[in-house]
Amino acid sequence: MKALIPAAGLGTRFLPATKAQPKEMLLVVDRPAIQYVVEEGLASGADGVVIINSREKRAIEEHFSPNPELVALLRERGKDGYADAVEAVGNYPVSYVYQEEALGLGHAVRCAAEACAGEPFYVLLGDVLVPDNKMLPAMKAVSDAHGGASVIAVMPVPDDEVSRFGVIAGAAVADDVWKVDSLVEKPALEDAPSNLAVFGRYLLSPRVMELLADVQPGVGGEIQLTDALDAVLAEEELYALVVDPADGFDTGTVESWLETNNILFQRKNG
Repeated sequence: MKALIPAAGLGTRFLPATKAQPKEMLLVVDRPAIQYVVEEGLASGADGVVIINSREKRAIEEHFSPNPELVALLRERGKDGYADAVEAVGNYPVSYVYQEEALGLGHAVRCAAEACAGEPFYVLLGDVLVPDNKMLPAMKAVSDAHGGASVIAVMPVPDDEVSRFGVIAGAAVADDVWKVDSLVEKPALEDAPSNLAVFGRYLLSPRVMELLADVQPGVGGEIQLTDALDAVLAEEELYALVVDPADGFDTGTVESWLETNNILFQRKNG
C-alpha cells in the first residue's frame, strides 16, 4: 500500500511567500509541513510515500534527498543531533510523480495510478497535519471491519466553513463511524446534507483509482476526488471515521497555519 501526498498546488493563499518557496515547505514549529505528512504516511504501515509534485517545486525533493556533505560538516562541528535529523529525512522512502497541469485533486491522485499497482492506497493532503499519526491506523481498522471498504476521515465544521469542503450524507453505524450515502463538493450551507466535512485523509480501494480515469471536470472546472468517491458508491460501500477536531490541523490558510504553529509549539514546549 502506498501513501499518496498531492503537493503540486500553487499555494496562492500564501503569496508572495510561496512565490519562491512551496507552501508545503513552510515551517511548522521545527520542520516543514510536508515532513509531518510524510512521517505520518510512513507510520501508517505504508511501504512507501509517493509525492505528486510539480516540476517547479524542487525544494521538496531536495529536502527528502540525502546530503552526506552537510551531515559530515555537522558531525565535524559536534552538531550530531542536527546531523541525525538531516540524515534521517534524506533516507525516507519517498518517490515522485508529476502533475503537469493543476487540474484538481482527483487528477493529481490519478497521476499516481501506476505507483499504486492496483492496490488500495492512502491519500494524505499536504496542508492537513495529524501529528500523533493515529488517524490512518484507525481508518484501516474501520476498513478491515467492513470487508476492505474505502474509508474517509470527516470532522464537524462550523456553518461558515461548510462551503470550503466536501460534505457527506449518510447515517451513523457506530459512535464515530458513518456509512456514507453520498458526498457533495463545497456545497452552499443550505444545500449541505451534514456538517461533517472530509478532512484530507483517505483510504481508498483500487476501484476509486479506476473511476478517476472517467471523472469529468466539476466544481471549479477541476477533476474532483469527491466525484470519484460518489461514483464508487454505486458499486462499493464507503465509510467515514468521525475524528476529533483536536486530532488534526488544517494549514491551508494563513490564519490556520499560524494557529497550528501556536498550538503545536505549545504542545512541544509544554
